[in-house]
Amino acid sequence: MSTLAGKTLIMSGGSRGIGEAIAVRAARDGANVALIAKTAEPHPKLPGTIHTAAKAIEEAGGKALPIVGDIRDDEAVEAAVARTVEQFGGIDIVVNNASAIDLTPSESIPMKRYDLMQDINARGSFLLSRTAIPHLRRAENPHVLTLSPPIRLEEKWFEAGHLAYSIAKYSMSLVTIGLAAELRGDGVAANSLWPRTTIDTAAIRNVVGAELASHSRTPEIMADAAHAILTKPSRELTGRFLIDDEVLAAEGVTDFSRYRIGEREEDLQLDFWVEPA
Repeated sequence: MSTLAGKTLIMSGGSRGIGEAIAVRAARDGANVALIAKTAEPHPKLPGTIHTAAKAIEEAGGKALPIVGDIRDDEAVEAAVARTVEQFGGIDIVVNNASAIDLTPSESIPMKRYDLMQDINARGSFLLSRTAIPHLRRAENPHVLTLSPPIRLEEKWFEAGHLAYSIAKYSMSLVTIGLAAELRGDGVAANSLWPRTTIDTAAIRNVVGAELASHSRTPEIMADAAHAILTKPSRELTGRFLIDDEVLAAEGVTDFSRYRIGEREEDLQLDFWVEPA
């Protein structure tokens, strides 16, 4: 399978950045994309809304279902899954994209921010995935793709001092490990995808540091890698922590310059939890 034509994706978030890029790439094949996100009105510091993302999906050739809702709300997620199935007849793919980031060190981070990251990143990914499981079991080539890192437990990966964020992201990765084990017999794939380098998104510009934008790649590298994963046979690729450029290299891509914002490959900034290639 090399196309997502006619497939139905449900994605958390997706109003902007990597999530929107993945949705638009799927739409170029003719996929149906349901988005559940809170951003219905323009944000003063963040580009895009769920409605602008839906427009981009439609313009790319797909069908969009924007659903304004909170990924932390059980009833909202259940309703979003039900609406997606009603509109498109089923669900083939879940993309756990919604994520909160706060890099405050342990001693200083307010527990309210800790709880927010846990609720969106860990609980939200688990909730959307488990709600969609009955529909994924009926799909021809079902996938759950979570945007989370490989789990590294060596002390050096915690020296940057963002333990609360690490716990939240690793919890998303545990969703991948657990679902892969539980659903392997049903042929439902569960994988994680993470970028080797920083990606030019609102999170990078507003939280990590705007100066990193010129040392980053574009969201399209994640979109193309996600597409490659989601078109693989689900029974053959599951339980993996995948890095964007490694996925594309396996597909025969040798020139990554089109994804680079800056002029030189050596100026790229590695993302968290990733070793140099």
